[in-house]
Amino acid sequence: MELSWKLILLLSLVECLTGSGVQLRPVFTKQPGSVVFPLQAGENRREVVFSCEAQGHPLPFYRWKLNDSFILPRPGSRHFLMGGNLHISHLNKEEDVGVYQCQASNSFGTIVSRESSLHVAYLENFKTQRRSPVRVREGQGVVLLCGPPPHSGELTFTWIFNEYPSFIIQDTRRFVSQKTGNLYIAKVEPSDVGNYTCVVTNTVTKSSVQGPPTPLVLRVDGVMGEYEPKIEVQFPEVVPVAKSSTVKLECFALGNPVPTISWRRVDGASFGRKVDINKASGVLEIPYFQQEDAGIYECVAENSRGRNSVKGKLSFYAAPHLTEKPQDVQKTIDDTLVWECKASAKPKPSYRWLKNGEPLDPMEDRVQATNGVLTINNLNLADIGMYQCVAENKHGRIFTNAELRVI
Repeated sequence: MELSWKLILLLSLVECLTGSGVQLRPVFTKQPGSVVFPLQAGENRREVVFSCEAQGHPLPFYRWKLNDSFILPRPGSRHFLMGGNLHISHLNKEEDVGVYQCQASNSFGTIVSRESSLHVAYLENFKTQRRSPVRVREGQGVVLLCGPPPHSGELTFTWIFNEYPSFIIQDTRRFVSQKTGNLYIAKVEPSDVGNYTCVVTNTVTKSSVQGPPTPLVLRVDGVMGEYEPKIEVQFPEVVPVAKSSTVKLECFALGNPVPTISWRRVDGASFGRKVDINKASGVLEIPYFQQEDAGIYECVAENSRGRNSVKGKLSFYAAPHLTEKPQDVQKTIDDTLVWECKASAKPKPSYRWLKNGEPLDPMEDRVQATNGVLTINNLNLADIGMYQCVAENKHGRIFTNAELRVI
């Protein structure tokens, strides 16, 4: 009799706290986001902060993981916690790059945050100072290699002809690939003789470095005759493209006469207004990529001596987006729990469940997890806690939380 009165008093207290607007279980109010951090040469005093805040009563305490291993902040270490926020001082690009995740816990259970990655952007100097001359005949096509130095972060490329600020202007005859950094000249003319210098810029750090000059020299053993197009800049056979992102395809050919570049969809569909085709520089750009933009694209290079073409498939993909998620629930002992978790994604997502931040063990016959549906039969007090559904495919994962109470 005394035990039942204690249970009633406990439930009354829970209802009182809940009714007053106090969140008992931990609930994230701020989760970490991915960071691309610019690091200049010789710099090691920069600090990175990953944010994590949760409400709850009692107040949650926090732990962090890096690449699935717990970070243990110690006095004097480069890691320390301020509230739930993780501070990393004296950033080290070898040790600190990876996937971070925050855990918030109180007496009602544990939840884990979304995953966030840390990438360090940097750009080193070119190692070599001299390059051998490139010798070609007049009328011949040529490729001048950039060979960017060690780096992390997106790069852009330009080329200087002879001396700054005389930059190469792209046209139907000259092309600078933003994929490789190489300079392509479809048909060399006497005016092309000189020194070429590749300039590499990191779009995150905003720093630039110049490579060693490459001399272009005309051979004296005759002029190159006409020949059919040879496509030197190609795109992959399959290009995965994320929903709502921008995709750029590059295509450029050497040849004499200078080839013309054209684009088409193999299925015959016309290009929408948003598609930008820069015929002078051999680039096809599709912003805000959607399912209907997927398909096989063909680049055709033609001159009076013949034609050549390359094809590639743009395949649409999307990271998981939750369409149905479990809600907090209170059950009685020996009752049955059924939670459903659904997400839209391409390819289709797989599902797994966590309990208090750890993988849920479905080894017991009474626990089943199939296609996002979690069923627990014959509930008992040991089942109390915080549960999370994780929907994932190879392009991303998403977490959703729910609390199970058993009385």
